[in-house]
Amino acid sequence: MAVARVGISGWRYAPWRGDFYPRGLAQRRELEYASSQLSTIEINGSFYSLQRESSWLAWRDTVPDGFVFSVKGGRYISHMLRLRNAEAAIERFFGQGLFRLGQKLGPILWQLPERVTFEPDVVDAFLRVLPRTTPTGESLRYAMEVRSHTFDTSEFFDLLDHHGVASVIADTAGTWPVIEHVEGDLVYVRLHGDTELYASGYTDEALDRWAERCRSWVSEGRDVFVYFDNDMKVRAPYDAMALARRLTGS
Repeated sequence: MAVARVGISGWRYAPWRGDFYPRGLAQRRELEYASSQLSTIEINGSFYSLQRESSWLAWRDTVPDGFVFSVKGGRYISHMLRLRNAEAAIERFFGQGLFRLGQKLGPILWQLPERVTFEPDVVDAFLRVLPRTTPTGESLRYAMEVRSHTFDTSEFFDLLDHHGVASVIADTAGTWPVIEHVEGDLVYVRLHGDTELYASGYTDEALDRWAERCRSWVSEGRDVFVYFDNDMKVRAPYDAMALARRLTGS
């Protein structure tokens, strides 16, 4: 049965302390607290650098059963190599220990910067070398977030569909184009801010609209992952919980 999960992009933000996180909560317990309020979190430390195997194990053991992490792909691959000749870097990325998440490993996100434009051969070659299963045989799921209008083409969508990769629906307060393409059994949404990038919250009306879209996707048999990235003014966790309540009826 398809499900919708709503969460946050990262969890370690100083302004959240004493606001979303209770005053006096030890920093080492922030993931424990966040995972008690939400059903998923996007790990974004993996975007900046490779993580210790011990970190992946600790994250896995901190969150409750049934919780799912998404993992953000490394910027070395997406922003520096720009997906080119990335085989060795991909091997290092997947060798850092993320499979230690086990059943708590969800989709893997690849986010491209605006300066990376659509080159079919480059995208196809990159998607071809991504591993399709974990060492224990579970299928891996991928999503790609692009920020150049050059990707808004049927040729790009056909490539994603061929490789079974979801196209991220990203709300960036008008900063980058909204590229919408839904196919397959995964919908991946990133909400970076309603009217101000990374800062503004979402109104009740906006959350109602997103809830209705999520319900529609789930009714079509698609799993939905929604992440709020409007963290600057401590809006992300509250918006995530508000959307989750709309979807669960609680």
